[in-house]
Amino acid sequence: MMRRVLVVGAAGFIGQHLVRALAAAGASVVAQVHQRQAAFGHGVQIVTADTAVETLLQDCAAVAWLASGTTPAGSASDPRLELSRNLGPLLRLLQALQAQPDCHLLYVSSGGTLYGDVDHSASESLAMHPRSYYAAGKAAAEHFIAAYTQQYSGAATVLRPSNVYGPGQTLHGGFGVIPAAMSCLRDGKPMPLWGDGESLRDYLYIDDFIAACMAALRQPPQHSMRVFNVCSEQATSLVQLLALIEQVTRHTLQRDQRPARAVDLHRVLLDGTRIRQELCWAPRTSLHDGLQRTWQWLNATPP
Repeated sequence: MMRRVLVVGAAGFIGQHLVRALAAAGASVVAQVHQRQAAFGHGVQIVTADTAVETLLQDCAAVAWLASGTTPAGSASDPRLELSRNLGPLLRLLQALQAQPDCHLLYVSSGGTLYGDVDHSASESLAMHPRSYYAAGKAAAEHFIAAYTQQYSGAATVLRPSNVYGPGQTLHGGFGVIPAAMSCLRDGKPMPLWGDGESLRDYLYIDDFIAACMAALRQPPQHSMRVFNVCSEQATSLVQLLALIEQVTRHTLQRDQRPARAVDLHRVLLDGTRIRQELCWAPRTSLHDGLQRTWQWLNATPP
């Protein structure tokens, strides 16, 4: 197992799950948090966002970058947010990594926004077609990471997950249809829906995505950047998803139908062949079971 690992964005939905998985696997974890508080138990060192990244990287075998200061809707009218909140901090990390290229960088990108509308499952070789500033920021980050690995012989793994969901995911800036729908059901409020509901997405349970992160960290690349889609490879329309949520929760969701938005994609489908072959990873949780566990967690959590 990897030794000392720095997790940037540790207080977020994915970050909290990854920190706990790393600690359970015996890694020494440095968890960097921004504003939000998080409790991880023994063996995890918690540091704040104002701590110099050069200091945090000392003796680290890997760094997992999960931090994101925007959502697709949040930066839709202000592209500068992608620079100040996401790209700027990442570039400072890359500059620090130049002095220790053997430190493995794990960067969580986005499979759900990078490829644009596709009529088939997108493989990693498909050109990126970002439609939102958020997606453009992810694409730019990947290009900077690739340039870093080529100039300084660094090691980096980029994961492009589909729509990750599960216990611990809160409604943040309207980001995440599953927590949005379940929150509306719990609170008895109508859910705003844009478009005709026929848009297709791939949904991935959090435990399966964390397993992919752990597999990537266990097998770092040799002085290069590799890219993996991480997905269930199951296309689900919004109409189908909401029907399944109603079945799991035994509640009827009130719908507030609205016109489609320019940033919304109709088909986001990913090909997960590469990660299955190279990291021997595959999802294990069905959408029904994942939704059921998520609903149980939400009902046990105070509003």
